[in-house]
Amino acid sequence: MWISSYAKTVELALKIKGIAFDYVEEDLSNKSSLLLKYNPVYKKVPVLLHRGRPVSESLVILEYIDETWKNQPRFLPDDPYERARVRFWAIYCRQISDTMKKAFISAQEVDEDRAFDEFFEKLQVMEEGMKDIFPGERSNNCSENLGLLDIIIVGSLGTYKAAEEVLGMKVLDPERNPFIYSWVNTLLELPLVKQTLPPHDKVVSRLEFIKQNGFTFQTNI
Repeated sequence: MWISSYAKTVELALKIKGIAFDYVEEDLSNKSSLLLKYNPVYKKVPVLLHRGRPVSESLVILEYIDETWKNQPRFLPDDPYERARVRFWAIYCRQISDTMKKAFISAQEVDEDRAFDEFFEKLQVMEEGMKDIFPGERSNNCSENLGLLDIIIVGSLGTYKAAEEVLGMKVLDPERNPFIYSWVNTLLELPLVKQTLPPHDKVVSRLEFIKQNGFTFQTNI
């Protein structure tokens, strides 16, 4: 699914590791027999099929990739405590992404600023948490050692400029969230990220459609 942030994180992870793969587009309004066969529990994308065995749920897939292909960069630290901290913030970042989607959809019914209150609160919590995880400026070295949180943040906020264009408001503010703003925009300049994220105009068009016609929110792991 071309606009699925969850699918894009897996696609990006495979490219970072240099793993050749076949990409199969899925129409979620008319799910294929393959999707229902390989992910009968959630019936959602992404699904990674490796040696005939399916792995589903994006965070599970990312860890599977890192543990199966042990070449650099490694997505998770070796230290168990540090791994746990990265997993914690990865899950939290997913919650931020889901909160932004809900806010975007509800913005047509309520004042946009109020719709995004929870999103901005969660973003501020992550802003402070990332300063502890990444002492100094993450943008200085993330391009050389992409990890799980880099991949997740691309999936969660990589198309924020399209959302800003459609909403006519700031989603990422360099004054309010300087760390995350710098981090995200550094990642967006990386060739692999540019190759992976969907075209800006295509995302804008889809978001305009959602804004005008409504959309039932559903997380797509």
